[in-house]
Amino acid sequence: MASVVVRDVRKSFGQSEVIHGVSIDIEDGEFVVLVGPSGCGKSTLLRMISGLESITSGELWIGERMVNMAPPKERDIAMVFQNYALYPHMTVFENMAFSMRLRKAPQEETDRRVTEAAAILGLTPLLARFPRQLSGGQRQRVAMGRAIVRDPQVFLFDEPLSNLDAKLRVQMRTEIKALHQRVGGTTIYVTHDQIEAMTMADKIVVMQGGHVEQIGAPLELYDNPRNVFVAGFIGSPAMNFLTGVAKRNGAGMTVVTDHGETVAAPETPGLEDGRPVVMGVRPEHLTLTGDAHGFAAQVVVTEPTGAEVQVSARHGQDEITAVFRERVALKPGETIRLSPDLAHAHLFDAATGLSLRA
Repeated sequence: MASVVVRDVRKSFGQSEVIHGVSIDIEDGEFVVLVGPSGCGKSTLLRMISGLESITSGELWIGERMVNMAPPKERDIAMVFQNYALYPHMTVFENMAFSMRLRKAPQEETDRRVTEAAAILGLTPLLARFPRQLSGGQRQRVAMGRAIVRDPQVFLFDEPLSNLDAKLRVQMRTEIKALHQRVGGTTIYVTHDQIEAMTMADKIVVMQGGHVEQIGAPLELYDNPRNVFVAGFIGSPAMNFLTGVAKRNGAGMTVVTDHGETVAAPETPGLEDGRPVVMGVRPEHLTLTGDAHGFAAQVVVTEPTGAEVQVSARHGQDEITAVFRERVALKPGETIRLSPDLAHAHLFDAATGLSLRA
């Protein structure tokens, strides 16, 4: 296995630059997820690492070798795509053994590697079947097995679960994470689904518009987002935002929202009175309150999920989502008051979107 270093990498198509000086350090054996909305550049970056796209400028290192000009077959990587790309006329065994046969590997070694990979992925009873005889999840496991057989330095996954139904995605998510723990290979995984990123990654790279917004462990990004974009993208349901102006009084820091409510805010050293801010609060950090410390919101809809109740409401034009563990009976149109847990609230600069936490 090997580390991967992306150093100030840029990609242009003609006069249009789509990747703007991205730098990422991926350690040997690390599971790194590139996540962001459609068009953010994550798949383009993965294709540059694989060699399927050229690099306009910057450096790309796999292990001790700079591979900017190396063709894909010389980078010692294995890629699993969104579509399984299996050969329909070959059995599962033949699909998994194909790369070994291209390299003219000894039959004994090929049989051993395929057998080992099939055992890891639970494919042993299916080795004689053809792709048309497999479910979607089984086909994706065959594609993963084909990558394992190659024993590459780096595994690359390009949204491999997008074509699966919701239940199967959850199952395959667990299987891919368990596979990484067993095989231990350096893995770079692209997805637009932040739940996949949170549950699978050792390290997440959040991208937007060809830039890296933040890099960190899943809970680090969840608890300490560096800007409004990361705060709103990581987490489901998404973080709530209240826009307003910071005020200091005898009781401490408050935010006067654009809709005239005064809401208690987290103490932020150096924050000047009157500064336009955005206050962020996650849905699980809002509680129902009857006192004046919270803010008013009008219930739009309640969604009981069993373990909790999700309430969608409006504070003026701001959409608010609250998640309660207790059973609450609220009716559409009802006005409630919500109080933020200040230990978990965030303040961001309204102009730059950057966090104001020390």
